[in-house]
Amino acid sequence: MTAFLDLEVNGTRHSIAVDPGKSLLHVLREDLALTGSKYGCGEGECGACTVLLDGRPVHACITSVGSVGVRAITTIEGLEGDGHLHPVQEAFLAEGAMQCGYCTAGMIVTAAGLLNRVVAPTDDEIHRAMEGNVCRCGTYPRIVAAIRRAAHATTEAGHE
Repeated sequence: MTAFLDLEVNGTRHSIAVDPGKSLLHVLREDLALTGSKYGCGEGECGACTVLLDGRPVHACITSVGSVGVRAITTIEGLEGDGHLHPVQEAFLAEGAMQCGYCTAGMIVTAAGLLNRVVAPTDDEIHRAMEGNVCRCGTYPRIVAAIRRAAHATTEAGHE
């Protein structure tokens, strides 16, 4: 059954005709051409599809678009602002926290969600926040280092 839904994605309002049971991931990728979020497992286990709903990470592959309502959706494409990378994106580049890159968008979005809630997370908080994201290349130490770097950059920027 098709319904008309209004979605706010990366600060832009979209009105689309879609089956409310369709996954948010498929709507983002197929209907809105936002392909940064990846399809991995389709079961909410790998985190490649992670987006932010009102600043909190969710697995878009298991989130029906009809359940989103009026909450703001932020994808990897929406993290940069005014042509500048998000501090987490910059930190991932600086730390070399990616290899194949398939998990990277989900990792970055999840880390950004963590830093939305916790300005200076401990290593335990970082590990817990990232539990729903899998990196098959095993770059976890560099991912944690990148999140630490982004947290430091964010807190330093806040004190200028």
